[in-house]
Amino acid sequence: MLLFPAIDILNGRAVRLYKGDKNQSTDYGNPLEFAEKWAEAGAEWLHIVDLSGAFSGESEIDPIITEIKKRFKLKVQSGGGLRTIEKIRRRLDAGADRAVIGTMAVYHPDDFALAAYEFPGKIVAGIDAKNGMFAVKGWTEETDISAVEFGKKCKHMGIECALYTDISKDGAMRGPNICETVRMNKETGLSVIASGGISSMRDLENLQESGVYGAVLGKSIYSGAIDLKEAIEKFGR
Repeated sequence: MLLFPAIDILNGRAVRLYKGDKNQSTDYGNPLEFAEKWAEAGAEWLHIVDLSGAFSGESEIDPIITEIKKRFKLKVQSGGGLRTIEKIRRRLDAGADRAVIGTMAVYHPDDFALAAYEFPGKIVAGIDAKNGMFAVKGWTEETDISAVEFGKKCKHMGIECALYTDISKDGAMRGPNICETVRMNKETGLSVIASGGISSMRDLENLQESGVYGAVLGKSIYSGAIDLKEAIEKFGR
């Protein structure tokens, strides 16, 4: 199971939000310091989210990704505010190995399909669920399509990988929604990366036993609830 230590960036700072609420954030400081820390712990990937881009559509993190790629031997998966083909291209050109797309899929489905075609293997479907429904625009709006149905559409487009987040679990340190994560994995045929609420080695063990492709670690590694080096040694590949 791949482990993705997260760096969420808001106004140039590494932060963690509680249930996606930008008014309930904890500031952890310089994103580059955490990239170095996670690299030293043995990370292969980083999951970098541009929260400013997610909320406003205006990205600010491309230079940070470029610097991370220059300094550290890490792969980068990045999302937040990627709502046009040009923004996706810029994020990939900045050094991201994968781009996570969610909102664009709803409001510009033709462009989403084009992105899947133009950047094969580099597009990850960002599937954020709120009460089982697909949510967009930094989790502030629910759509009228279920998260699972959206996942099936992505698979039909040729997308192979999805980042699945249960918003009610994110930042809450109460365990992931394993039932819905496994359902997404089985019913869509996507390689699912679990995100939201992972708070213990036991959570990681449950996800690995369920056959989940990967897991994003956020607040748990910032707070010390999970030791990233130990987790990678035990569960990473």
